[in-house]
Amino acid sequence: MPYLFLALAIMGEVVATTSLKASEGFTRIGPSIVVVLGYALSFYLLSICLRYFPVGTVYAIWAGSGVVLVALAGWWLFGQKIDLWGMIGMGLIIAGVVILNLVSKPSVH
Repeated sequence: MPYLFLALAIMGEVVATTSLKASEGFTRIGPSIVVVLGYALSFYLLSICLRYFPVGTVYAIWAGSGVVLVALAGWWLFGQKIDLWGMIGMGLIIAGVVILNLVSKPSVH
C-alpha cells in the first residue's frame, strides 16, 4: 500500500506542476485550483509514505520521477522539445530511481 501512496503522490505532483504552466501565473482559476489541490494531495500522500520509507529515498523517488514525468508532459501537452542531453539526463534519473529501489537498503529508523 505505501508504494500505491507514493505513486499517487507522484501523479498528484505531476498534475499540479503541469497545471502550474496552464494556470498562466495563477491568472486562470481552474488550473490554479488544480495546482493547489494537486500539491496538497501529493504532500499528504508523501507524508504517509514517510511512515514506511526513509525520507531521502521517498524524496528522491518522488522528485526524480516527477522531473521525468513533468518533462514528458511538457513535451506531450505543450510541444516542448527534449534534446539528446535531456533524454540522457532523464535516463540517468530513471537509473537512479531504479538503483534506489532495487539495490539500496536503507532503514526507516
